[in-house]
Amino acid sequence: MMHALKVTAVNDSKQFNHVLSHEPVDLVVVDLNLGREDGLAIVRKLATKSDLPIIVISGDRLDEAEKVVALELGATDFIPKPFGLREFLARIRVALRQRISSPRTKDHRSFRFGAWKLSVKQRRLICAERGEVKLTACEFNLLIAFLENPRSVLSRERLLLASRVRGEEVYDRSIDVLILRLRRKLEADAANPRLVKTSRGAGYFFNADVDVSYGGTLAA
Repeated sequence: MMHALKVTAVNDSKQFNHVLSHEPVDLVVVDLNLGREDGLAIVRKLATKSDLPIIVISGDRLDEAEKVVALELGATDFIPKPFGLREFLARIRVALRQRISSPRTKDHRSFRFGAWKLSVKQRRLICAERGEVKLTACEFNLLIAFLENPRSVLSRERLLLASRVRGEEVYDRSIDVLILRLRRKLEADAANPRLVKTSRGAGYFFNADVDVSYGGTLAA
């Protein structure tokens, strides 16, 4: 863990696909100088399968045509080597913020957990027993982060990034307040939560099986 970011390094696309299948990933950095594999091919495949930000780095393929191709294939940014660590971290955080603040209007996923259903497109949370429950933008983003990573411990830093909305800053201690507010809306007893659990010293995790479907609408 460095600079509040967990980094996983891989040597080839086989290892990369294994990580994508078994770990939560927020951003991908692709070095075009991969030896036997074409970094641009990895960018192309990844961009067609997900909306993860992709930062391309290269030390020799620096002409304008290479940069244009990388961006047109779906890369978020292109950074030529050599570069400084501070600039690199700044570009990573910008890419993460842009992903989090981008509108989800084209996102047709619906999540189901227990008696609950959430439509991303409609931004509606419905309980079979209680009807619709209203969420603020920060609460909505926080719940999405949990539902996308059920039973995985999410750090405070990651939840901070996930909870941000345009024009509003979320600070470290306010994550605790957001968690409490979300628990009050989801839990039968917020003081003894069963869904949003605390992992002491590590963060929080969503303690439920989550089913994801695509398309359709939710009825109250």
